[in-house]
Amino acid sequence: MRISRRAVLGAASSIVGTAAVAMGEGWPTRPVKLMVAYPAGGSTDMVGRLLAERLSRSWGQPVIVENKAGAAGTLGADAIARAAPDGYSLLLGASSELAIAPSTLRSLTYDPARDFEPISLLTLQPFLLLVTNSLPVGSVAELVAMAKAQPGKLNFGSFGTGTSTHLMGELLRVITGADVTHIPYRGSAPAMTDLIAGQIQFDFDTIPTALPHLADRRLRALALCHNRRLASVPGIPTVVEAGFPAMTGATWAMVVAPAQTPAAILRKVQADIAAAMQGGLAQTLRERGLEPVGGSTADAREFMGSEARKWAEVVRRANYRPE
Repeated sequence: MRISRRAVLGAASSIVGTAAVAMGEGWPTRPVKLMVAYPAGGSTDMVGRLLAERLSRSWGQPVIVENKAGAAGTLGADAIARAAPDGYSLLLGASSELAIAPSTLRSLTYDPARDFEPISLLTLQPFLLLVTNSLPVGSVAELVAMAKAQPGKLNFGSFGTGTSTHLMGELLRVITGADVTHIPYRGSAPAMTDLIAGQIQFDFDTIPTALPHLADRRLRALALCHNRRLASVPGIPTVVEAGFPAMTGATWAMVVAPAQTPAAILRKVQADIAAAMQGGLAQTLRERGLEPVGGSTADAREFMGSEARKWAEVVRRANYRPE
């Protein structure tokens, strides 16, 4: 007789749930792993380490950040989806693996809506639309006009095929009808290098990554892909101001646990994240160009679902073929 992994985890979670109720406030009694599905040094990793530091102090147990990069974040996410639902393995997930992958990957080994329990949305990282200095445009409208006048000649870079920045380029294409060419890279750093060198003409990236290059005037930002200006980049107009209100987009960081993790543990993690945000973490994140969010587990679940629906529609309209 074949027994599914779901059934095994369900039985295991019943045992864990009983233990969790018995433990009450005693959890955690040993180190907690916080998986980041991207390399060390990136913005998601930075958020994870800032959070881990504060939760370690709150819980009196080490919160160990583990980086498991690859396949647009899905390798790390899969590892947590398969972990025991006991609260000792958490994922600091981002848009690619929690909202986009179901629409872009045929062979995805997990279902974000089924296999994870959203706990708290931590940050939004609205994208900047960046252009190389040699491109003679000063606005989003001028970029779109150039792309339409020179079909297929303008190249945009991304973190990789099927990632959030790739779909931002597809979103621009769908909204404006501009004919632009996607150049995938293995992460933000190589894409940024080629953008500075003029090998690609435009790109989407996060504020923390872009700020040093904007300060050194090695790049220019045409717009912030958000519905309002942010204090970290006050002089950059939004896509709403630029006349393209549908072109908002961000990556984000959300703490999730394996499905069937006991509710008592989920509530404690959410409450302690909220306390950390109120205790200075939100301000620290803001100072680094991130937008702190927070909120309830219900808020996190609704947000993840809305993001999945948004990007599924972009994939559909762009005629993107899942790999």
